[in-house]
Amino acid sequence: MIARALAALGRLVLSGLAGAGRVALYAVSVVSHLIRPPFYGREFLHALMQIGWLSLPVVGMTALFTGAALALQIYSGGARFSAESVVPSIVAIGMVRELGPVLGGLMVAARVTSSIAAEIGTMKVTEQIDALVTLSTDPLKYLAAPRVLAAVVSVPVLVGIGDIIGIMGGWLIGTGRLGFNSATYIKNTWEYLEFWDVGSGLVKGAAFGFIVALMGCFYGMNSGRGAQGVGRATKSAVVAASVLILASNYLLTEVFFSA
Repeated sequence: MIARALAALGRLVLSGLAGAGRVALYAVSVVSHLIRPPFYGREFLHALMQIGWLSLPVVGMTALFTGAALALQIYSGGARFSAESVVPSIVAIGMVRELGPVLGGLMVAARVTSSIAAEIGTMKVTEQIDALVTLSTDPLKYLAAPRVLAAVVSVPVLVGIGDIIGIMGGWLIGTGRLGFNSATYIKNTWEYLEFWDVGSGLVKGAAFGFIVALMGCFYGMNSGRGAQGVGRATKSAVVAASVLILASNYLLTEVFFSA
């Protein structure tokens, strides 16, 4: 019985390592296509619109309510130690270093990763990818590379806009609900916010954008046949992207903390 349990555990570990290896090789292949011609500018611009512009409303709303709720929570906790004045600085630092990039990445993953996986999975089911190969067009070059590049470019921009909106949400609650003076709130925000606080969040945004598009393309191109196969690929893509975003966020935070 113990041997069977260990064997099952071993198979699970080997399967996980094999899957990680396939994703790593796929990522290397996509990156190699990003730096080699030809380049499909039209596909890139279309992906930029779908990933960046159309994701702005959901990222903005998420950041606004997160900043507002964060201000209330920090004020409630700080009041126990007579430290209510830290609300502006903690809201700003928390948004730009952690909450802005992570929540922005997760919202983009929920919207974009599922869309990419479903689109490419449907193309595979309907043999459109085979048609591209027949026309001597590399599917990685035509489908994956533009989407990955568009996500790497647009997600940091979304994170930066989300940071501004989140800080504004905290300012709205701080001045309208908690009794802060507007000029003092803004002054405290700028005094304690450093350049690298913002820069680290934007670097995280670029990494999360790469993960979001990569997982959508990988699971879409490896989806099973039929509607159930596309559905499983879409679900797996969103789950994998979300977990990898949280894991990479911790690793990047450790790197920035050590630096």
